[in-house]
Amino acid sequence: MSGASARSDAVVSGLLDWQVETFVHVPSSHVAAIISGLRDHGVRDLMANREEEAVGIAGGLALAGRRVALVMQDNGFGNALTALTTFTKAYHVPLPIIANTRGGLGEYNSMIHSFSEGVPGMLAAAGIRCERLGAAEPAQLWRTTTCAVAEHAAMTRRPVALLLDVMHPGSADR
Repeated sequence: MSGASARSDAVVSGLLDWQVETFVHVPSSHVAAIISGLRDHGVRDLMANREEEAVGIAGGLALAGRRVALVMQDNGFGNALTALTTFTKAYHVPLPIIANTRGGLGEYNSMIHSFSEGVPGMLAAAGIRCERLGAAEPAQLWRTTTCAVAEHAAMTRRPVALLLDVMHPGSADR
């Protein structure tokens, strides 16, 4: 099993450990293995067209008492920021957000660096907790951190982002 596959499986396992019931996602080939893995385990999914729509759907499910997670790309935080700050944060909505990072080593789109590199700082400025995992961390840490992020979102009743470097060239080697 490749490192990228082991890490995607670990993220799925971490969400299952947390007992996720539903996930909302914005399609991306970089998180396709996570989406497929959750589906394969019978977790209900809803696809959104844009990130702010995904925040609204996931937030509504969370307020209805569902264990819900959001799966997206980090470059979508620009679209989601208003919904995250004026809805999920303001109304104490527990929402773990699993997002692959773009713009780092292994990135093939030269335009995306200008936005994605600023995402951790943007989330910090908005008061949204952010954890990061990269190629140097073993798959087991990806699993435990994913579950811990979801538990932290539930406990604090706030959105918490987990940024995953799935494109790093070293991810395939471990």
